[in-house]
Amino acid sequence: MYKKDDAGAWTFREAWIDAGMPQEDDAEAAPAESAEIFFVVNHGAVGHQSTSKDVRAASLEEARGMLEAFAEQCAVDGYAVLSREEQFTVVAQIALKSDRITDRDKTLGASAKAALTAHLAWRGSGLVEKIEFTKGPHSTGKLNVYILAPDPARAVANIKVCIREEKLDFTKLSVAVAPADQLDELRAKHSTSGSTVFSL
Repeated sequence: MYKKDDAGAWTFREAWIDAGMPQEDDAEAAPAESAEIFFVVNHGAVGHQSTSKDVRAASLEEARGMLEAFAEQCAVDGYAVLSREEQFTVVAQIALKSDRITDRDKTLGASAKAALTAHLAWRGSGLVEKIEFTKGPHSTGKLNVYILAPDPARAVANIKVCIREEKLDFTKLSVAVAPADQLDELRAKHSTSGSTVFSL
């Protein structure tokens, strides 16, 4: 759930129930009886590393009650779930070495998806929705990672940091932004070549 602070910057809150695995000495027990149950709250300024806190719950029912109370408190505090129409599509694109999709490219795609999913989630700045490979008749292939984001500028900044830190071909990265689901309006916001042209 999101809201803007007094300065107009996005902040977020989220919560979930984490039912852990059985303890080693309870390996034979049924998960429902031996799993530790935690209620987890994560919050912060969009685009920045968030803060998490977990509380042990006595039962799944208690944890669900905490989740309901969390949602109610967020609503009181002005937080809300954003619709797609209120968000943006951000595409992180990595140019590939050729027009053939190789095993190396598939590995790169899986690595980029995993890295961006975690990096953006812990900053409230985007949800990775899908990855795809494309290729044009006169160009090399491209890996496109589609992200739904509330604040596109923060998402672009986070994507650049993540791709660089994970050593995922940053020199081949371009990033474009459009209103959610309006891919015909994608505009380049980052390109290592300096070009403002962006095509899927």
